[in-house]
Amino acid sequence: MLAVHYHRNFKKQFKRLSRNLQDKFGIRLAVFLSEPYSMELNNHLLAGEWRGHRSIDITGDIRAVYRVENEINLFVAIGSHNQLYSK
Repeated sequence: MLAVHYHRNFKKQFKRLSRNLQDKFGIRLAVFLSEPYSMELNNHLLAGEWRGHRSIDITGDIRAVYRVENEINLFVAIGSHNQLYSK
């Protein structure tokens, strides 16, 4: 089973999400834990500022960003595409 931890910034951002989005994250996390590269997650490498991180889709616009450290999946951010990737 995959190990998952949450960065403090992720926890803060997660608390600000609606209950509906928090529930959707839980559903996607269950998929991630059983099949990390499931097509429905659109799991992909990021570039630029997020180099070394990966992203999964929570909804059409909401993404969760994580990186792998010592076999632990550390979720570091969650938010809309614009919130995460805009400068």
